Amino acid sequence: MAKTKTTAKSSKKQKIQHLHINLTNKNYMIIGLGIAIIILGYIFMSANSVDGFLPATVAPILLVAGYCVIVPLGILYSDKSTAAEETTVTAAAVTSSNNNNVNVKAN
Repeated sequence: MAKTKTTAKSSKKQKIQHLHINLTNKNYMIIGLGIAIIILGYIFMSANSVDGFLPATVAPILLVAGYCVIVPLGILYSDKSTAAEETTVTAAAVTSSNNNNVNVKAN
């Protein structure tokens, strides 16, 4: 009876998964590009001309692109090779933990 309780506890531990956001150098480069575009947008907006093309048109487009597209893309971007490695490691961990549970039940 005690052994079934331990397997039940270990199976509950396996179901808990945490969200890990692994940021790589490529992620930081994309976020840095977004921040640079945002700064450029504010520089264009600081021009004294009210009727100018840069402060009235280009600056808002750069700010929206930086805040709404590039920075979130940098946060959410995942490398395909990194994602494949994580899937392999996770599958190996689940397989080894399942083998341990089978050994406990057999004893």
